[in-house]
Amino acid sequence: MTREISANELGIDVSQGEGELFKWFLASFLFGKRIQQDIAAEAYRVIVDKHKRDTPRKLCNCSWQELVDMLGEGHYVRYDESTADRLLKLCAKLNEEYGGKLGTLREQSQDRKELERRLGEFDGVGPKTVEIFMREAEKVWY
Repeated sequence: MTREISANELGIDVSQGEGELFKWFLASFLFGKRIQQDIAAEAYRVIVDKHKRDTPRKLCNCSWQELVDMLGEGHYVRYDESTADRLLKLCAKLNEEYGGKLGTLREQSQDRKELERRLGEFDGVGPKTVEIFMREAEKVWY
């Protein structure tokens, strides 16, 4: 079984609020695909640490090709094109429907079940991604 990489191992402290929760959501999105965890972690580091695309707005300001290139730089090549497309849709939805804030998504959800349903409405976010994200988010939200 593959070892799970924690938010802390990526330098993310979800207790520090919205920005850190978004970083963990992005990492969870990358981990949620059928790809090696170390490759997903490297892709996260390239996007967030190297290229400073650490907010929904900054991520949305990337072109599709820039995202494909960043994913390739992190060796996340199996799903680079579809992932770039879904990341752009994810940040656009987050910006348009929730003001760019996962906290707003939580506030609009009556309970955890509804929150998880709303998370699953993002293109490319399935049950595995929700499970990974909630593993850390529940520490501050519930």
